[in-house]
Parts: sequence; structure tokens; C-alpha cells
Amino acid sequence: MKLLTFELQGSQHLGALTGAGVINLSAAAPNELAFSSMQHFIEAGQPALDRAYALLASSPATLASDQINWLAPLPIPVQIRDCLGFEEHLKNAFESAVKVSAMGADDPMKAEEELRATGRFEVPEVWYQQPIYYKANRFSVAESGKDIVWPAYSEIMDFELEMACIIGKKGKDISKDDAHEHIFGYTIYNDFSARDAQMLESQGMLGPAKGKDFEDSVILGPVIVTKDELNDPYNLRMQARVNGETWCDNNSNTIHWKFSDMIAHISMGETLHPGEVIGSGTVGLGCGLEHLRFLNDGDIVELEIDQIGVISNKVIKR
Repeated sequence: MKLLTFELQGSQHLGALTGAGVINLSAAAPNELAFSSMQHFIEAGQPALDRAYALLASSPATLASDQINWLAPLPIPVQIRDCLGFEEHLKNAFESAVKVSAMGADDPMKAEEELRATGRFEVPEVWYQQPIYYKANRFSVAESGKDIVWPAYSEIMDFELEMACIIGKKGKDISKDDAHEHIFGYTIYNDFSARDAQMLESQGMLGPAKGKDFEDSVILGPVIVTKDELNDPYNLRMQARVNGETWCDNNSNTIHWKFSDMIAHISMGETLHPGEVIGSGTVGLGCGLEHLRFLNDGDIVELEIDQIGVISNKVIKR
């Protein structure tokens, strides 16, 4: 099932996207808490999903997708963690980071050599030993279609094409073999990034902060595809376009750390809760940094993943 959150006549609703249009699940089951929001639906587990399928089978009225105001499927997730799952992206990003960091030097080539000599721009060995992640700002989630105002402190604008899984079942110390049972579904994740701020703060060795955390920096959507409809998330075409030009055409099968690895690692000694979002990390060539091309005022970024859909946002610099 493809689930969405939308606004209609000033109220938020849970919906299901079908070939005929959008089914308002909140209206179809008005007195059931599970259908009052995406978060409640996820928390209600398999019985809620079974009930939703029964509602769809009853042929309720549909809404045209352009009649509603689409929101992020989880407007305020309970938690967001973003991992580094793709080796190709990491290698490309380090190579580009050297060049970006040396750009402002009087002798960029010499600066590049000096930066490479530090070893700071090589893939760290720990990345091959365990999944690496940071916690993003859950209040920075925005929807596809929203204009994203670039933060005033940044001059280098970028995007990142990722997939994300949504946790559906509470658990702690989850094994890799059992991890799939804790996944509710999947969505597209655009991790907008202020690269100049990120490059500066990365020297502090505490990970991203203002390079990632600003208003509307995380785009989720357009839907959450439940895992029963997307049994194999590791063979999906992933594309990124800027103003209609393809910048990335890759596949999720290039991932190194799978969601099962991430869940097993993150849940060690820590409880995962329904509604948590875990990003895959950027697919190889899925951001401007890897191409040494960055966004300009007014650019439109489209990210597409097979069987999930397309999210699109314009970036505006003020």
C-alpha cells in the first residue's frame, strides 16, 4: 500500500494512493484512532494495515491527487537517523571535498596535496566495520512541492538522493535476521545540505550540524510504500534531475550497508520506536558534491525511486 498524509479543508488526513486516486482513510474510519494520522497508523501495526486493505476493497470514494495538499508522509517523525550506506558516494564525496576545501587557497593544487597528506579525506576504516550515522532534525521535515529557502549563512547549495525505511515495530538489540520484521515501509529522502557550512564544521569531528539542520532541509515522500508492496528495496532505480537534466541514474543494489545492518547496529543497547526514520545515505553520484556542481537560485530538484515515486522542490536563495 502507498500511504500519504494530506491536508484538506484545513485538516490533516491519512490517505492511500491507488490507481483511481487518493482514498481518505481518515474519513473512511472516522472513529478509529489508528486512521487519525500516519504515526498512529504505524503504531497500530498489522491489524491497522489489514483494516486499511478491507476499506480499500469496499470501493470508497476517491479524490484526485491534485485536489489535495500533499504533506510529508510523516510530517514530524519521532526520530531521524541518516546513515552512510553507499561506498561509491563516500569515495566520490571525499575526493570532491578535497577540491572544494582547496578552492579558496592561493595555490589550490598545493593545498590539495597538503590536504590529501593529512589522511582526513580518505574513507575511514571504521566505515567498513560498522554503519555510521548521525541524528537529523526531525522538525526540519518538509514536503515535496515546497519551495526551500536556502539558509543565509551558506553559499554552496546541494541535495542528496536517498531512500529511507520507516520503523514499524518497537525493538532493542534487534538481530540482522529479524530486522525486516521491524520495518514498516520505505520512502524517498532528500537530505538538502549547506556544503560550505558542513565542510567547516566537519573539522570539529562531531558530524553535521548547520550543514544539515536548517528549516525544511529534509524532504520525505511522496508516499510511504509498505514493505509488503516493496519486498526488495535493493533493486530499485534511483534518479536525480536538476531542471530536467539527469545528474544521477543509479540503483539501490549498490548499497554496502543494508537497512538490516543499520537497524541491528542502531538498536544495540537502544530501543527503536515505531515512526523512526532511517536514511540509507546518498546513492553514488546522487548529489552535486560528487559532480562538483551545485545548486543555483531557482533550481528545481527532482528525485525519483522506482515503485515509490518522485519528490520535487525548488530552492530559493534570499
